[in-house]
Amino acid sequence: MVWYEILLLALYLLIMLLLFTYSLGQLHLTFTYLKAVKNKPVRVQALANYPVVTVQLPVYNEKYVVERLLDAVCALDYPAGKLEIQVLDDSTDDSVALIAQKVKQYQAKGLVINHLRRPKRTGFKAGALAYGLQRAKGEFIAIFDADFVPPSSFLQKTIPQFTGPDIGVVQTRWGHINKDYSLFTKMQAFALNAHFTVEQTGRNSVNSFINFNGTAGVWRKACIVDAGGWSADTLTEDLDLSYRAQLNGWKFVYLEEVETPAELPVLMPAIKSQQYRWNKGAAETAVKNLSKVLAAPLPLTTKLHAGFHLLNSSIFVLLLVGGIISLPVLYIKYLNPQIDVFFNLAAVFLVGFLSIGFFFWVSSKKAPYTRSGASFVPSFFTFMTISMGLSYHNALAVIEGWFGRKTPFIRTPKFNASARKATLAGNRYIAYKLEVNTIIELLLGLYFIGGVVLGILVEDWGLILFHLMLAVGLLTVSYQSYKGTRYAGAA
Repeated sequence: MVWYEILLLALYLLIMLLLFTYSLGQLHLTFTYLKAVKNKPVRVQALANYPVVTVQLPVYNEKYVVERLLDAVCALDYPAGKLEIQVLDDSTDDSVALIAQKVKQYQAKGLVINHLRRPKRTGFKAGALAYGLQRAKGEFIAIFDADFVPPSSFLQKTIPQFTGPDIGVVQTRWGHINKDYSLFTKMQAFALNAHFTVEQTGRNSVNSFINFNGTAGVWRKACIVDAGGWSADTLTEDLDLSYRAQLNGWKFVYLEEVETPAELPVLMPAIKSQQYRWNKGAAETAVKNLSKVLAAPLPLTTKLHAGFHLLNSSIFVLLLVGGIISLPVLYIKYLNPQIDVFFNLAAVFLVGFLSIGFFFWVSSKKAPYTRSGASFVPSFFTFMTISMGLSYHNALAVIEGWFGRKTPFIRTPKFNASARKATLAGNRYIAYKLEVNTIIELLLGLYFIGGVVLGILVEDWGLILFHLMLAVGLLTVSYQSYKGTRYAGAA
């Protein structure tokens, strides 16, 4: 074997080891979750005194969902004299007029609701939240994105959880208004359910760091101020502030049993836009805060959980690079049968795949709020295939985050597509164009079809399923991305 073959094999095995380590971290979270739900403490449910609460609604061009949001928030079960609502409106379209009309209607009914317009959209969502915070009268700040529909009992279930002065955040679980809209909304729900059950509950139960998820939660105003306030230097201002607050000693409470429904993106370009922001923002937050976590006087388990949490998006880089080099590795293995023993030993990494499967199985079958009648095995493999299809797109986002390439906050458009197969024709927010990356995804899909063919030719079946899932995933994502541009043309 020549040196570059050895180097390629070493890189491949290192990537497999890192993926295996990540899977063990998820397995540990799964057992932590099962223990937590078995010994779940009794929650406080009654309010003796009603503190003043400010509800912040950061919106930007939300014509199709903003009225639904305002109706839900204005129906919150909370004393009117203790509730303030801020509509933080950065819109540039006729959403402004819709909001103004709704606000006047509810003001006439006696609600304290203010329509706040900034002179300039500096700092995007983080800037809007900071602008509202300066004017907020509430001791507590509840935040909802435009696609959420909080239940009327939301504040009655969350505010009582601030049982001590060191509790800075109460976060609730996301529900899904349109989970059954399409295969892609089902897969998004499948993934989000795992985060909002196993991950959030598991970490919170052992006092490890969790994150405010940007919406459907409540902050203590003093916690935001103490942690340095909202910052727009990452695309995930929620994750960044969460870590800064917990590094300052604030405690977070996660309420798995309280659901706040939201609308999932229905078009692949919208899904990719959201995934890009989440993954790049997580990488930016890791660069900004991981060293601080490692240097802080925290338990080792807390540091490990935080490391896995902040570096979670790196999985897409490992998956993409590992997949690309697996084809030459397969050929090297064919030319050098004496190294088969190393690949036989590497079969232990299969445990990692099974660990990830167990992680999602617990979420979809054991978690009381996410059970469905769908068969787990097809759902799991479909989800994994689509996730692999997003690996190129998400890996680019992570790499940009690592290296500090700044891009603006691009919101995920909402379409009020709650009904199954609701029409999207004429929707003004669909303005997608065919991108070079969509073509690259197509080429990568064909590349991995080549991997399947190579495996058959050399009669090595070990990577065929992996290459097939990558091929199907990338080709599906590429086609659905192109299909999203066709909606834009019809609008």
